[in-house]
Amino acid sequence: MQLVIVSGMSGAGKTVALKQYEDLGYYCIDNLPIALIGGRSSRVIKSLEGRYEKLAIGIDARASPREIRAFPKYLARLRERKVPVRVIFLTASDAVILQRYAETRRKHPLTGPQVSLEEAIARERKLLLPIAESSDFVLNTGEFNLHELREAIRQREPTAERGKLGITFVSFGFKNGAPEGIDFLFDVRCLPNPHWEQNLRPKTGLDAEVIAYLEQHADVQSMLGDIRKFLDTWLPKIAAQDVSYLTVAVGCTGGRHRSPYIVERLAQHFRGGYDPITVTHRELS
Repeated sequence: MQLVIVSGMSGAGKTVALKQYEDLGYYCIDNLPIALIGGRSSRVIKSLEGRYEKLAIGIDARASPREIRAFPKYLARLRERKVPVRVIFLTASDAVILQRYAETRRKHPLTGPQVSLEEAIARERKLLLPIAESSDFVLNTGEFNLHELREAIRQREPTAERGKLGITFVSFGFKNGAPEGIDFLFDVRCLPNPHWEQNLRPKTGLDAEVIAYLEQHADVQSMLGDIRKFLDTWLPKIAAQDVSYLTVAVGCTGGRHRSPYIVERLAQHFRGGYDPITVTHRELS
């Protein structure tokens, strides 16, 4: 089992980090009492290996000061029991945290009638020092937006599959309207149309005769190459922004010849680099 303990300053991005670990396949528990990861409970965590391959636990200033001071001891006990554990501590400057609280209007867990936000941040930084000093790495999130923070977590995950993105390719006919919920739409109605060839009209872009017809036209191959180049350039950047799936639609007039051919070639090109790849021919179903 892989165990990750995520801690850090309030407003530094712990919730975002835990969400990323959840998306990476971890079972996540937020605000677990620190005492539950030490002592006899370390045996319980060890026993979970058969049930949870990946476990992420969030710990923050809501824990008692006594438990936080004892964190290094609890961590040592886990490692004595051969539990593979990593500790990640998120931080940011006081100015950044103040700005984030001003933007979200959230309440800091240590503020009170006699404790200002500035005082609460200073107290929290001192309170969490035992965890920060025990961490495997400290991540300063001051310059990160949400997507950049999630990517920083992904880059530090040994088993993460980077750049994986599910893509659905859809062919359709404009005469029946464009499909909803698409991210990219390519119009190939300008390409030579097999519909005007009497022997090809009843066939589709999945048939060998239509494929041979389209592949002999330079414009078809040029259009296909341009679409592939565009997607080759931008899909990795989209994947890096935490998008898990998108839909690429290709339309021609009737949706039976040109667009199914283009979609099949695109799916063939991107299969293996993205997962899953799904193909739908709306007008052929």
